Amino acid sequence: MTLWVRYGDDHAEGFGTLEDTTIAVHAGTMFGEATPTGATVPLGSVRLLPPVRPAKFIGLWNNFHSVAAAQGWAVPDYPLHFLKAPSAIVGPEAEICAPSGYDGRVMFEGELGIVIGARCKDADETAAEAAIFGYTCVNDVTAAGLFGDNPKFEQWARAKGCDTFGPIGPGIATGLDWRGLTVRTLLNGRERQNYPVSDMIFPPPTIVSLLSREMTLHPGDLITCGTAAGILPMRPGAVVEVVIEGIGTLRNTYAG
Repeated sequence: MTLWVRYGDDHAEGFGTLEDTTIAVHAGTMFGEATPTGATVPLGSVRLLPPVRPAKFIGLWNNFHSVAAAQGWAVPDYPLHFLKAPSAIVGPEAEICAPSGYDGRVMFEGELGIVIGARCKDADETAAEAAIFGYTCVNDVTAAGLFGDNPKFEQWARAKGCDTFGPIGPGIATGLDWRGLTVRTLLNGRERQNYPVSDMIFPPPTIVSLLSREMTLHPGDLITCGTAAGILPMRPGAVVEVVIEGIGTLRNTYAG
């Protein structure tokens, strides 16, 4: 397994692989020919950036059997998906900020994120799985009060696409078997979510395959797999951590 990260300081940005507290610097492109340069950077001397800047940021709803059963929702026959604005993305340790003038609830949602590594169109599940570069942690932040401003139009893009509402990271894990993963979300150090990825209605290869029928997926595109029970509103100053073994901890503070 390899953990790919993007990093920066006041002078430059770069990418590489993280081993303990050292980044092995690479040249080229993360999703193309990435070549080790031989240089290393101490993790403590740089800040981690969002590990990817996708052209498409796709989220899923009602993708866990346990949630569907608890809520009395029908199991969907196709992934129920929405688009988040790519400009919502921030990296580890970045602040989450409510939009100006909004004083309603802002919710955390810890999720597994799929990062696409190769062009994918009309793919079967075997090809779809091969097109997955790796996995990352995602906090699918949501302004719950913005869904229902207009009773005739649920505003998913507005509620989920605000600036800073897409923390991702700390890196992208390749060679990671999603089947045994567990997503944990901590609010101020207290565990609020703990659910197995294996409970998904649509697992990653199926998600990618079905979505590729309608939209071409490109290297760097990001798909979040949906969340399970335990989401809660955040108060100003709250620290939210999304933890997935093999990927690490995505930590952000809600500024309000």
